[in-house]
Amino acid sequence: MSARTQTLIGAITATLLLVACAGPAATPTPAPTAAPTVAPTTAPTATAAPVTLTLAHSYADTQPQVVCGIKRIAEEVAAANVGLTIEIFGASQLGGDADRVDSVIAGDIDMDIQGASALGRVYAPISAVDGAFVFDDSEHLYNYFSGAASDPLKEGFYEALNVTILGGWNNGGRQFTANVPIRTPEDLVGLRMRFPPTPVFLLNAAAMGADAVEVAYEELYLALQQGTVDGQENPLTNIKAINLPEVQDYVSLSSHQLSSNVVIIGPVWNDLNAAQQAALQAATNTAMTEVPVCVADAETAILDEWRTSGAIEIIDDVDREAFRARAEPYLRGEFTPEQIEVLDAIRSLVQ
Repeated sequence: MSARTQTLIGAITATLLLVACAGPAATPTPAPTAAPTVAPTTAPTATAAPVTLTLAHSYADTQPQVVCGIKRIAEEVAAANVGLTIEIFGASQLGGDADRVDSVIAGDIDMDIQGASALGRVYAPISAVDGAFVFDDSEHLYNYFSGAASDPLKEGFYEALNVTILGGWNNGGRQFTANVPIRTPEDLVGLRMRFPPTPVFLLNAAAMGADAVEVAYEELYLALQQGTVDGQENPLTNIKAINLPEVQDYVSLSSHQLSSNVVIIGPVWNDLNAAQQAALQAATNTAMTEVPVCVADAETAILDEWRTSGAIEIIDDVDREAFRARAEPYLRGEFTPEQIEVLDAIRSLVQ
């Protein structure tokens, strides 16, 4: 295991303030290294002047998308020596998700990284990326964002907002926890399950047959402890970070949704020269391959620890196909035509 990954795993264990933005076996499949398609752009302004970009996000410094993604982008850009520097502002220093996206559109913040469901507020079709069972695994998500299948989404996003999508990665599969095992949709009947209060997450809950309850992430531990809700769903790193095994008996590895992170850059993209654009795109491509590997290593370590300690019982025989068979028709019935186009493009890569 690399030093970077060891540092990540140790930090995750100590951190109690992870953000639940937001699934295949719990450990994502490492992505291939094929070159992604270059983001759409107009002709850049030729300039040799050094440029510093602000990159904002809401995550803790110890999370995989920061250690192996955001920081990696900044390091790779600096190493390219093209007169481009990235200054990182994490933990929502520059505002919450909605405020930061608005600032990127306005050109007040240069870059941002957040989930597709949050970006759906300003461009609804992208929220389909966070649909239940839309992706099979990390490789599937990588292939979508790195290939031509995502071009219509990227072009539509740019045309609507003058904001460019540089890429995206999986930050971990979302798993169920409860005081009973959850192997099939029927096991959700009668359970009050906490889901994040965004349209696509609530659609996912209904699609899988869950009774969704809205609880702030910061209040989740207490809500579970007091029985306000019976269960919840989150990536394993988040589940460990706020010590949910203390108040939940089972973690069911449903991987019903992949937690997406999308890298966006505002109008400043067209002010970068060709070398700067190429360096930034290449750095994003590198992060797209490295984040899922870091997540996989962290999740493996977490599961190994739980198996050894018995802190929580791991249910690894979830009937994912039963969940998928229920979820996809429901989402197709509720999605807009534009969201269905995104869904079809994603599923075309595996059909």
